[in-house]
Amino acid sequence: MSNGRNIPWRERLADPLIRYIAGLVAVLLVVGGLTVRVGLDWAVISSHFSNALAGKKVELKALDLETAPLRGLDMRVEESRSQMRSFYMNRIPSSYSVIASRIGELQVNSGVRLSRVQYTQGKPGGDLTEITLDAGISGSYPQIMRFVNSLERDQNYFVIRSMQLAGQQGGQVNLRILASTWLLPADAHDSGLPLTSGASETGTALSSGKEGE
Repeated sequence: MSNGRNIPWRERLADPLIRYIAGLVAVLLVVGGLTVRVGLDWAVISSHFSNALAGKKVELKALDLETAPLRGLDMRVEESRSQMRSFYMNRIPSSYSVIASRIGELQVNSGVRLSRVQYTQGKPGGDLTEITLDAGISGSYPQIMRFVNSLERDQNYFVIRSMQLAGQQGGQVNLRILASTWLLPADAHDSGLPLTSGASETGTALSSGKEGE
């Protein structure tokens, strides 16, 4: 019986078992290499996908912030229109006679005396026509303040444009008062009031002023 250590390598390589083991080792090496390659490729793909997903999330967030002011815009527009209709209905006088009558009531209630009362109107505007009251007002300081406060807080919308001191004697104060209110164009059309001096051809609109509380 011959010693296995003396068998030549060529004979050993010819042994089917040896060739099977060698082939198996080679296959394992190839499989191991492919596994490493697939793992590296997957890591690259996963990283790229994560970056792309993060970028899309940033774009979506930016778009969400841009469109936020537009959400519910139709509801806010309709709410504004409703508030405007309510304002016209409840705060805008229905006729010149309503304005004159209310001014008379405020005069009596406050105790002041109005003189040289003149009403004029501006050119009809798209929504409203301005009616201007220019009058002298006299009375004690508390009476005048009562009239002014009542005018500013009245249910009808009045805006005091200016008050100029015309004189003072004892406890009596004389002022010139300039105030505005508005009528709808259809109501102002038949008022018969003269045109306000300097009224623009395009008419007047509601101007900023202190609104009654």
